Amino acid sequence: MKEDMVSRMADRRMARSWTEELDAVGERIASRFVRSELRERTRDYLLGLLSAVERKNSWQLAEVAGNTTPYGLQHLLGRANWNADEVRDDLREYVLEHLGDEDAVLVVDETGFIKKGEKSVGVKRQYTGTVGKTENCQVGVFLAYASRRGQAFVDRELYLPEEEWAQDEERREQAGVPEEIGMRTKPALSPKRCSVGPWREA
Repeated sequence: MKEDMVSRMADRRMARSWTEELDAVGERIASRFVRSELRERTRDYLLGLLSAVERKNSWQLAEVAGNTTPYGLQHLLGRANWNADEVRDDLREYVLEHLGDEDAVLVVDETGFIKKGEKSVGVKRQYTGTVGKTENCQVGVFLAYASRRGQAFVDRELYLPEEEWAQDEERREQAGVPEEIGMRTKPALSPKRCSVGPWREA
């Protein structure tokens, strides 16, 4: 009985700690979202990503947040006016403050996102380690900061296949790919050029 009570108290303390930290992150990036609705949607989105929901699609994340439809989250991610790179920079600073270590390393890896259609930028049939074979997918190159205090993703780049996307002007225009974005190899996409404080290459 006493052990159960201690366990419940520990769970409540952990939940309170997570909530407080999530609020702290929300305050840090709040200035990047002009409208209060977007700030609320951002918190809902982060809460959903941290949840135990297996599939992190907009419907599931909206349900975790208590929303009846996913339209608010879809608006946040697809149409709302905010700068993802500025939010990334804020979160990188947060990571350094909490996980910074002179023995930290940067880890670069790619992963695939399985897709059914042909409209998503960069999608094509290509190999992905996600399923260990060639599939219709997007491929992203990610940078993680890892130290003895923990690890976190701190940057990302989307791979743009040359023939199917980089050289296809009509397809680029339809998908809204900026003119300055061209084909780069995955090693060249490695975002380790970013300044993330104390680190060494693994």
